[in-house]
Amino acid sequence: MKIIRYSIDENWHYGILRSGGDIERLKRSPLDGLQVAGYIDRLASVRVLSPFYRPRVFGLGYNYRAHSQEVGKNTPTLPVLFMKPSTTVIGHEEGIVYPSDGENIHFEGELTVIIGKEARNVSESDALDHVFGYTCGNDVSDRILQRRESEFGCLLVGKGYDTFAPIGPVVETELDPSNLHLITRVNGEVRQNGNTADLVYGVPALIAYLSKYMTLLPGDHIMTGTPAGVGPIKPGDTIEVEIEGIGVLRNKVITQAGATP
Repeated sequence: MKIIRYSIDENWHYGILRSGGDIERLKRSPLDGLQVAGYIDRLASVRVLSPFYRPRVFGLGYNYRAHSQEVGKNTPTLPVLFMKPSTTVIGHEEGIVYPSDGENIHFEGELTVIIGKEARNVSESDALDHVFGYTCGNDVSDRILQRRESEFGCLLVGKGYDTFAPIGPVVETELDPSNLHLITRVNGEVRQNGNTADLVYGVPALIAYLSKYMTLLPGDHIMTGTPAGVGPIKPGDTIEVEIEGIGVLRNKVITQAGATP
């Protein structure tokens, strides 16, 4: 089942996206149940929004061996975690704002997990019971700031600009995350071609690990890491992250308001 958040007539709603483009509107957040409201909207007539408004976002570094190799890092012996501010999150077809002082901004296509049920001290065998669904994500990163921060053992602003976490377009609730094909394109050219079977730490392991130390809440996002092939983007570029069974997340890179193109 594909869940979508969208706006129409200056109001926003959740809905179930049916094949053919019909959206069956829901009464409330899908995290509170899937009661339908009795209205049908057409996908062609709405604006798609990020699946949830300003969620907590957990990120993973070096969670594909090939990506670790391309950046000269060893395979991690525990999940390498960071957080992205909730204000980084944007939706399908929204603009990724290129910082006015940006020099080396990269895309990172990723499978993103949406938590559906509170999780604390969850075992790997029970972890997927706490998942609401899965969507596409792009962990946009300022490499220069990221490296400067990493020298001192921290990571925030290099991942934390507003608009640096495109998420969407839909949440697929019925999916096996262990073997999904992921492709990232820049201006139509394939740059990443990976599979979640190659994750160092799969979705159950990540949920179990995180929930050992903190309570995961409904609506939390876990961006599971990026395959090899990351690279720079610039204003005017269009980035597409496509994941098997979910769809295509598309965003254009735009200049910051007031910046010189």
